[in-house]
Amino acid sequence: MALDFYSFAKGVVSSVLKPLYRVEVIGIEHFPKEGGVLLCSNHISNLDPPIVGITAPRPIYFMAKEELFRVPVLKKLLPPLHAFPVKRGMSDRQALRTGLEVLKQGHVLGIFPEGTRSKDGKLKKGLSGVGFFALRTDAQVVPCAIIGPYRPLKKLKVVYGAPIAIDSLRERKASPEEATEYIMSHIQALLDAYQ
Repeated sequence: MALDFYSFAKGVVSSVLKPLYRVEVIGIEHFPKEGGVLLCSNHISNLDPPIVGITAPRPIYFMAKEELFRVPVLKKLLPPLHAFPVKRGMSDRQALRTGLEVLKQGHVLGIFPEGTRSKDGKLKKGLSGVGFFALRTDAQVVPCAIIGPYRPLKKLKVVYGAPIAIDSLRERKASPEEATEYIMSHIQALLDAYQ
């Protein structure tokens, strides 16, 4: 049932947003066809989750701020759209457990490592949670860059990079902070290459 609703919602949202923002998708061939994927993107707008959701070739599970689940309509709508709550500004163990489970079951977990939108469009420092997920699972890590502006009929690019080699960091037990920095450098490289 949830997947049917997800597919339906993806079709509806896609039919509105793709022509409105003239969405161009680059690098989709890099996206792993199966297995756990940690999808890491920059964050410039509230529309980033639906834009990533409609351009990625597989269903995505997103962490969504807990406050959204207090809104009656969203509380019912978000779970079938594969969103689960996360408390911002603190280590939310339940959200971390849910995220690990999503990856271990071979699904795609979408994360915006900056934790909040960038006001000036420049990539900010990433939070260590993304490094935690990258190091604690064998999921493939895919960087993504959303290149705006979000203005009607102005082209919006969504760039998917090739999976990042994380194995050496896992083997030498790197810190989550170090892994996050490494992932952020790949997102920045995509922004530099396609802006």
